[in-house]
Amino acid sequence: MDTHPTDSDPEGIGGAPLSLPLVMGVQGAPCLVVGAGPVAARKVRSLLDAGAVVTVVAPEIGDEVRALVDAVPSQEVLTLHVRTYAPPEAADYLFVVTATGDSAVDARVTSDALAGGALINRADAAAGAAGGYGRRPMAGTVVFPAVHRAGPVSVAVSTDGSSPALARWIRDRVAVVVGPEMATLATLVAESRRAALEAGGTVDAVDWPGVFDELVPLIADGRLDEARSLLSSRIVAAGRQPPHQDRQHR
Repeated sequence: MDTHPTDSDPEGIGGAPLSLPLVMGVQGAPCLVVGAGPVAARKVRSLLDAGAVVTVVAPEIGDEVRALVDAVPSQEVLTLHVRTYAPPEAADYLFVVTATGDSAVDARVTSDALAGGALINRADAAAGAAGGYGRRPMAGTVVFPAVHRAGPVSVAVSTDGSSPALARWIRDRVAVVVGPEMATLATLVAESRRAALEAGGTVDAVDWPGVFDELVPLIADGRLDEARSLLSSRIVAAGRQPPHQDRQHR
């Protein structure tokens, strides 16, 4: 019998419940990063890429974080405070990352964030996977996945904190499939779907997997006009057919 967890299996390693994968919008959201070493720098970069407003607090600033500060034109986006963490300031933010390397400080930041209702990522190895509310709360509530981006397309891989190296290894292999043409594909599809819906049409009956298989080779060859025309024709043709009741909106 196969004992490996599946999509419907509520338990992961050691019988613990699996985390819930989500995509969270943080554009303009106040986020705090406590710590300024290489790990903190990676988290700051991810938050900035997502449009967050980031505050960094640390008594010593690593070269990578300082380079990020120098590269950002405005303190309205990234603010640096060269000092120790001041409890309970983590409670004032939407999302908090603690990556100081000091387990006592990380625990205090985590406690303050949870008390204030903030999401918290505790990056130290001792914390392990995200604990969730009521279960190992000092482990935090959020785990950063390994992410590959191609324009609007994002692929995130998580091992629930059990092995970040494995998550990165899987991500790098997925990246071979999700190449630059996927960004173009997503843009073309968004344009065509929007145009169809604004014209009062529907996209429910489109055979999207089949359309994607047709479009990718054209995009890879740089034949964007052909790809756009083919996509439009497939949407128009599908709109003439009654949608299947069990077909999902895509």
